[in-house]
This record gives sequence, C-alpha cells and structure tokens, in this order.
Amino acid sequence: MIIRTKFTFDILQFFSSKDSDIHITLEDQQKINRFARQNAKWEDLKDDLKSKQGDLQNLEDASDDLLMVEDESVPIPFVVGEVFVHLNMEETKEKLEEAKNKVKKDIENIEAECTNIKAIMSDLKTQLYAKFGTSINLEADEE
Repeated sequence: MIIRTKFTFDILQFFSSKDSDIHITLEDQQKINRFARQNAKWEDLKDDLKSKQGDLQNLEDASDDLLMVEDESVPIPFVVGEVFVHLNMEETKEKLEEAKNKVKKDIENIEAECTNIKAIMSDLKTQLYAKFGTSINLEADEE
C-alpha cells in the first residue's frame, strides 16, 4: 500500500521519468511512508500548539481583567465545560491559575513531542536524501 502525500509524489514522478536507474525497495517505501506520517503528525501538533498558545493568552488576559474588578464581592462568571459558574474572586483566581498551569504543561508536552518527531524526520530525511539525492523532495511546500 502506497500512502500518497506531497512527499511521495516527487519520488513517484522520479520513477516514472526517463532516468529510473534507482530502484525503490520496500524498505525505502516504508521510510517514505514513515516520514509522511511523522510529517502529518508534526503538522497536527503545530496546529495544537498554536491553539494551546491562544488558550494560554486568553487565560492571561482573563487574569489581567480580574485586576480591574473594583468590587471583589461580586460573583465572577467562570466557564466550566459549556456552563458558566459564578465564583468569588479567590476561587476564580485559583481556577485561572490551575487552568494556566495545565495549558503550560500541555504546551511543554507538545513541544517535546514536536522535538522528537523532528529528530525522527531529520534521520529519515538524511537516509532518503543519501539514497535518492535530488530525486526526492522532502521539504514542506511554502504556502
């Protein structure tokens, strides 16, 4: 089974061109497929990271907004799932800090996973470029 991604099309075009002295082995195809899967996973993680960073910014903005509240006895609406719960100032600050810490931890985990995936992709890229040279393109298209 050949997984067709933007990365495998270049190698498929290579083998259908006039100069097909290099033969692709099952191992080569598996490396290309693994690279494509890792790249797709990395792209998804980048999107998740961007989303989490936005969430963190929103939480920090909410913390800043709490500083402007004049009457600390007024209940503050706090979203829990899809429902607003009214909490006092202290509870709201605690919940915001908990949420910020959780998002920061999620960001750290995503960044660590991105680093691991990039290392795997770099290793596969080195192996594939060593065998196929310029006949394969494993660089992401700029949009």
